[in-house]
Amino acid sequence: MATVEPGLKMPPLARWLPHRYFYGWNVAIACAVFSFVGAGVGYYGLAVFLEPLKDEHHWSTTAVSGATGLYFSIAGITAALIGPKVDKRGPIGFMLVGIVVCGITCAMIGFVRNLPELYAVYFVFAIAYGMSTSVATYAIMTRWFVRRRAMAMSISSTGVSVGGVVLSPLISRLIDIGGLRLAAPAMGILVVVVAVPVILLVLAWDPALMGLKPDGNLGPAPVTSASLLSDAVQRRRWTIAEARRTLPFWSITIAFLLVFMAQTGYIFHQVSFLEDRLGSRDRAAVALSVTAGGSIIARLIVGSFADKVDKRKLTVLFFLVQATATLVVIHTQNVAATWALTLVFGFTIGNIYMMQSLLVADIFGMVSFAAIFSLANVVGQVGAGGGPFGIGYLHDVTHGYGVPFTVTALLTYVAAVIIVFARPVQHESATTVEAAAGLAGAPGG
Repeated sequence: MATVEPGLKMPPLARWLPHRYFYGWNVAIACAVFSFVGAGVGYYGLAVFLEPLKDEHHWSTTAVSGATGLYFSIAGITAALIGPKVDKRGPIGFMLVGIVVCGITCAMIGFVRNLPELYAVYFVFAIAYGMSTSVATYAIMTRWFVRRRAMAMSISSTGVSVGGVVLSPLISRLIDIGGLRLAAPAMGILVVVVAVPVILLVLAWDPALMGLKPDGNLGPAPVTSASLLSDAVQRRRWTIAEARRTLPFWSITIAFLLVFMAQTGYIFHQVSFLEDRLGSRDRAAVALSVTAGGSIIARLIVGSFADKVDKRKLTVLFFLVQATATLVVIHTQNVAATWALTLVFGFTIGNIYMMQSLLVADIFGMVSFAAIFSLANVVGQVGAGGGPFGIGYLHDVTHGYGVPFTVTALLTYVAAVIIVFARPVQHESATTVEAAAGLAGAPGG
């Protein structure tokens, strides 16, 4: 691989970490560690907090789910607002400020006394989460990898699922010991202590800052108008208006809106749904860990071959499997089958999140990735926010999870049809694409 050129901007640990392999793999692992605490607490942790908040304060499912819905909506809007700035200046500063505020606001969840306070804490938490997590880490990985992007993203995003596996039962246990006043501050401290050193010591926004190229010693893909991985396509600069005029943008946006609404709604009510069937909240939290564990296994397997297949068809498959698993789990009372379906559902979660970023990166390239991805993702995040609230409302109205989970499955089936239209953008000619790439300049320029 190319060595780091002296005098260029390097993270402190780049001087001590081995140079026998591409530094981008260190970045991928660092993003995984960052996501372990960031999304492990800011995503899976909120699902475990839902029932204790209801029990400790005697609030309804709808009321607490509404706070969760607000959280995801505001996080998505925040990510969309900073996306263009990330493309220009990089995400490191946003990640540092955001993760510190995430830790503080997570700790405050343990001390809320009424619903306005809960909503206020979730609102600020959401802004910090939107600044520091998925858009930032996906943007980093999109710059560091092109031809091995799926493999790299499967590694970096595995931290999210590991957070679910490890932190969900840990949070539940801490709640048993000392309630939310112990669990929430403990998780807030963990977020800051783990994530801040990763940002300051390991992460680099763009390989060019270290004198490196994407993928290390792999040469660029052939420059042809048909190649999504060609340098010309990957370095083409898109405006938001241009992206919005394409069918793939709307296909990705609408399909993932429906899926995130369904998937997030299910995940955030999974502990409550399974508590009665499995006999305790601890067992239900373990089921959430099984879901996350399935996500880890499947994401790493898919990452090993996804760069070689049609990602659009692969996405359709994940949607169909997830919808079917949801339908079956609500129509069986068998405990063994419930555990198996929980694992199958988990196989799809991480890959669905990963496929959204991979589809955007392949079709719209790396130079404008954060702006376009964050715009598509904000719609999905609003959907993700509406999912927990909608399921909570339908649960209170119908006195069960059968109807709301059936609705989520049907929405996911519809999404499987819509994503078929996320075909690559047809450029006028290879010359036109190459010219656009030349105007784009260096990454982040």
